[in-house]
Amino acid sequence: MHLRKKVNKNRKSQFIIIGSLFLILSDICIISLKYYQNYLDNNIEKQKIDEFMLKQKVVDLPASNTQEEIEISEEIQYKEEQKSDNYIAVLEIPEINLKRGIYPKNSSENNVNKNIELLKESDMPDEENGNFILAGHNGTSKVSYFKNLTKLKKDDLAYIYYSGNKYVYKLVNSYDIEKTGEADIIRNGQKTTLTLITCRHNTDKQIIFIFELIKDGE
Repeated sequence: MHLRKKVNKNRKSQFIIIGSLFLILSDICIISLKYYQNYLDNNIEKQKIDEFMLKQKVVDLPASNTQEEIEISEEIQYKEEQKSDNYIAVLEIPEINLKRGIYPKNSSENNVNKNIELLKESDMPDEENGNFILAGHNGTSKVSYFKNLTKLKKDDLAYIYYSGNKYVYKLVNSYDIEKTGEADIIRNGQKTTLTLITCRHNTDKQIIFIFELIKDGE
């Protein structure tokens, strides 16, 4: 009788050990798949940005080209920008190691739950005294591209690559607002600006970052 109880106890222990090992292996597989998927996503993003930057160089014609050639190039670029699966611009913030493509307003990919969103109220970077407005998630999810914005300090730089030009902006102000679905953007209307909007993690607040243009056409 005692021998049978001992055997049953040993079997139960073996089942527990096997079950624990199975759970550990399952967790390792899930984590490995997650890292592999992130690796693939990052490679795809890098490839798309590289393709975008190459097109910018092609469009940026030398001054010796004729007006007709320039107009043809601008028409080709416009058609490329209208394709909803192509980036229209790239945002780069070196201080927080962020470099991400921006889709056109009419793209199904231009959604804060998928990417950094270009808001419909936004002006484009080449519009004088305009405001280029982007929104992104903060937090721990896969699409929390603005999770490190709060690490930025005054005078930190952000770059927008658009239409063959590099626009350089400097952070001049940041402030909190209530999360109501609307954002009051306080900026100098006599300046060309970049505005980034995100949520403060685990709060009912949003934070607005105002950058002013300091250099373009590079």
